[in-house]
Amino acid sequence: MLCNAWPLAVCSWSLRTDVAGVADATGRLGIDHVNLALKPALREDGDDYLAAVRRQAWTITATTIGFPQEDYSTLESIRATGGIVPDEYWPENRRMVVEAAEITARFGVRYLSLHAGFLESDETAHVEKIHDRLRWLADEAGGRGLVLLLETGQETADCLRVLLEELNHPALGVNFDPANMILYGKGDPVAAVRVLGPWIKHVHVKDARRTQQPGTWGTEVPWGDGEVGGEAFLKALQEVGFAGALAVEREAGDDRLGDVQLAVERLAEAGRRLERGEF
Repeated sequence: MLCNAWPLAVCSWSLRTDVAGVADATGRLGIDHVNLALKPALREDGDDYLAAVRRQAWTITATTIGFPQEDYSTLESIRATGGIVPDEYWPENRRMVVEAAEITARFGVRYLSLHAGFLESDETAHVEKIHDRLRWLADEAGGRGLVLLLETGQETADCLRVLLEELNHPALGVNFDPANMILYGKGDPVAAVRVLGPWIKHVHVKDARRTQQPGTWGTEVPWGDGEVGGEAFLKALQEVGFAGALAVEREAGDDRLGDVQLAVERLAEAGRRLERGEF
């Protein structure tokens, strides 16, 4: 299934089920592309998980890794615990990314995505640390034929662009999540597409509304019900020459499958209208 020329995928973790459950859901959705979570692959029973994935006829658009120490309960907690920033977790997180890269390469998938953590800082030592760690991880990914994708949201688009330009690494790109820009209060996602266009390799389709209380989360909502602006967002992706997959992500709500289905239907219709030049 396509939106414009972009394959539609689903983020496996959005469905809160096992591999068999994801397979059942993708069958009902008419989708055969999946953004695969690798957290289950790094547990003690990870071999069983990977064996189950290999039995599926999916096209894996990207793999995604998260870290055990991450606490998303508040903005303050994820700032302190997110990504590759905390020094005490760096050795283990580095090991996990390397293992995830090896798994991704074995599956023949090109992209491995993650949240690097809060990158913005006026402290030279913090910036140098992030540069050193990302360069090291990108070297590991690139050595396996992969591109490491940094997910948007925990910094402004301008900040991320500066970092990418300074590192100038061929194995670094962007997994663009428009809702995260709103949830974290980091700017207009449509404008951010134009800022980050050359680096965008994979997209999460997710929507949100801005918070009315500074210092707190925004609210995630089904695709098309929030403030991303679906048509303008898709048009911006077309304008910057995006050529990857659109992976529907839903991390809130009690009817995940229903919300993913709604997003797929809205994207398919928007794709037809975009092809006709209606927006």
